[in-house]
Amino acid sequence: MSATDSVIIDVIHPAARRRERDRRSVRIWLGFVVFVLFCLVLVGGATRLTDSGLSITEWKPIHGVIPPLNAAEWQEEFELYQRIPQYQLVNAGMTVDEFKTIFWWEWAHRFLARSIGLVFAVPLIFFWVTGRIEKRLRWPLVGTLALGGFQGFVGWWMVSSGLTKLVSVSQYRLATHLVIACLIFSACVWIMRGLTPQKQGAAPTRHSYLAAGGLAFLALFQIYLGALVAGLDAGLSYNTWPMMDGAFVPADLFLRDPWWINLFENPKTVQFVHRCGAYVLLAAALIHMIVSLSKAPGSVHTGRAVILFLLVCLQAVIGILTLVYQVPLDLALAHQGGALVVLGYAITHWRGYIGEYPLEDRKAAAN
Repeated sequence: MSATDSVIIDVIHPAARRRERDRRSVRIWLGFVVFVLFCLVLVGGATRLTDSGLSITEWKPIHGVIPPLNAAEWQEEFELYQRIPQYQLVNAGMTVDEFKTIFWWEWAHRFLARSIGLVFAVPLIFFWVTGRIEKRLRWPLVGTLALGGFQGFVGWWMVSSGLTKLVSVSQYRLATHLVIACLIFSACVWIMRGLTPQKQGAAPTRHSYLAAGGLAFLALFQIYLGALVAGLDAGLSYNTWPMMDGAFVPADLFLRDPWWINLFENPKTVQFVHRCGAYVLLAAALIHMIVSLSKAPGSVHTGRAVILFLLVCLQAVIGILTLVYQVPLDLALAHQGGALVVLGYAITHWRGYIGEYPLEDRKAAAN
């Protein structure tokens, strides 16, 4: 080794160590963000399942952090709730103490949503100012933060749909709200995965990357269908499996006109489509695993394909139990949490085909 080579190594290695240290800090931060997002979605699911989402009838982004502190304030909040259709048509006669139960679910959901903004924004500013965030990640992270801010508006847009005519929020707006949350979750997982040292191996086929991306999309779409089911309480309508309403393909799926409106507003049709979506996802994960095992049995990507298939199987079992036992809170939340786990791992599996960023690393070392 020449003296020049020795000098270059001494210069590059400290820079590489510093870059890896910075990446590790960003990974830990994003990992915590992903955890809080996971908790936020679960609390949001509990809020929906307990019909608590309309208990706070005003949007107070700043002042709303402080809950009622005395009996007079609780009475004032309760009187606001008494003005909306949900109280008048569903919960008439509810006491203040009963109202407190649903209020705390919605307050916790909004509090976590506000907290995630700080958990994301403050470290982002710190890492940016101190130069710990690589340039290629800055705008993706800013875009994710902006999407989170927009999500706050969408949340209120969703709640407002149930304050005048409906006794619950619109299933369309609920699905939009959940999908945006999943996009933010996915973006954080994707970026965090890209900063994680990864074992490399040849892809089983030249289409494996596209197949992994397709599985991630199917997982997200299945969550969208599940949100429609939740918005219509369709999971409480037909609680048998594998048949539904006495048949594998129930009658009267398209009673409403136009026919396509049944896909969004007919509880029977919405639940049937959600079931079909689960079968498609399971079949796609199985095929992806079989192809990977046959083409590259020892590949790290194949191992991930196997794990993804097993997670989808577990999620299917939880979904069936949730349905058969008529959507108890614990199983329903396990099913929602399982959906996020499947989505997160599908994103991780997809991102794994890209590996780390060797080109950027080489450029950084050269500079």
